[in-house]
Amino acid sequence: MQSEGCGNILVIDDDNDVLYTAKLVLRGLFEKVDSLSDPGLIPGFVKAGKYDVILLDMNFTRGATSGKEGLEWLKKILQIDPDVCILTTTAYGEINLAVQAMKMGAVDFIIKPWNQERLVAAINNVVCNRSAQKDGSRRKSNNDKTVDYGEIHYPKIISRSWVMAQIMDTIKTVAPTDANVLIMGENGTGKELAALALHCESLRREKPFVHVDLGAIPETLFESELFGHTRGAFTDAREERAGRFEAASGGTLFLDEIGNLTMPLQAKILTAIQNRAIVRIGSNHSIPIDVRLISATNMPQYQLADSFNFRQDLLYRINTVEITLPPLRERGEDISLIAEYYLELYSEHYSKKGLVLRGDTVLKLNSYPWPGNIRELAHSIERAVILSKSKILTPDDFMLKIKHSPASKVDEPVIRVEDYEKSAISSALNKHNGNLSKASEELGIARSTLYRKIAHFGMENLS
Repeated sequence: MQSEGCGNILVIDDDNDVLYTAKLVLRGLFEKVDSLSDPGLIPGFVKAGKYDVILLDMNFTRGATSGKEGLEWLKKILQIDPDVCILTTTAYGEINLAVQAMKMGAVDFIIKPWNQERLVAAINNVVCNRSAQKDGSRRKSNNDKTVDYGEIHYPKIISRSWVMAQIMDTIKTVAPTDANVLIMGENGTGKELAALALHCESLRREKPFVHVDLGAIPETLFESELFGHTRGAFTDAREERAGRFEAASGGTLFLDEIGNLTMPLQAKILTAIQNRAIVRIGSNHSIPIDVRLISATNMPQYQLADSFNFRQDLLYRINTVEITLPPLRERGEDISLIAEYYLELYSEHYSKKGLVLRGDTVLKLNSYPWPGNIRELAHSIERAVILSKSKILTPDDFMLKIKHSPASKVDEPVIRVEDYEKSAISSALNKHNGNLSKASEELGIARSTLYRKIAHFGMENLS
């Protein structure tokens, strides 16, 4: 924890309750903590204050949600003091805005309502690394966000397609933050590799990356696997065991196929995320944990958002940033590139070096819809290498079964994040007869955030 006497902090927000809480939390941990509710006074404060970190809200006019004010002030602050580190504070529905702010020079963003420990840790991290940032690492970090749209080789992600270049750009932008990420996509599209890339590009890269395949764990063992247990907690619990949350503390926890979680376990994971602590089975002792959570699912967004199958409050927590990986059929220019990669890999593995794909073979691979995505392509290459009797692989070496592409199915209904956000707010307001305090508590957001969203969605008649 930051010792007293280090770091000058300025908190800028139009919500006086937020300013009071921030000063209460930060005072004593840093040398100076100033607060400001009137953005018009920002230039004078920045010029005179010599701040290390500025915590900047993105909206100041009542009812505003666009964030244009915050972006303008971000630009002006950096013009006045290019070395100051700016953390933006952002509501759940404004993540694209936060990413835009980071591209303009913000070093991180914190989700409202912010967790006190997360707030202190984020500011402390910036203060401790500010000297290195002055020496140029911050400038380098910003330059690293530039993407070469030619042939791109990411850790174990091979692509030269524009659509994947956009995703890799998002990964590089989001990775250095502690934002929870939800990765969506069909089976075999590389969700685990995307999660690993997020970890490798993060500040937690030297810490554990713990992968939990929830689809492979029997339902009766879910809780024990995730939270651990004490000796004698249940039959066969012969010794204490740490769960995956503890094992990943300090690093990244990747929950694959999170859509398989039962509702009771969803509630327990939500509690662990909110409290940043877990309790082993058979114990009453709370164990602090510090994990960056990455989740993945092959379910369509509308299905995961169904409140009968998945808790909406947990969905809010795990998809601070959402990344959807495209199926291989939408990455046509990548098929031959990935095929060549696996051909080289399996040729060496099976001691059949020098194998090549004939031109018409490549055409066949490119024209196939690949319903099993990259996984199916890899297995097809492996099978062809094993059975090959020549150095040149022909179309006959690939016994591909023509199947109907999922793209030919009737389009599924698309539900935007705003759609189920509005639905959740409406439900909470109706449930509590318009009581904003109770509604905001149930939704897990601050009253000020709820006010803004009610105005944004034009729902004043419900409150």
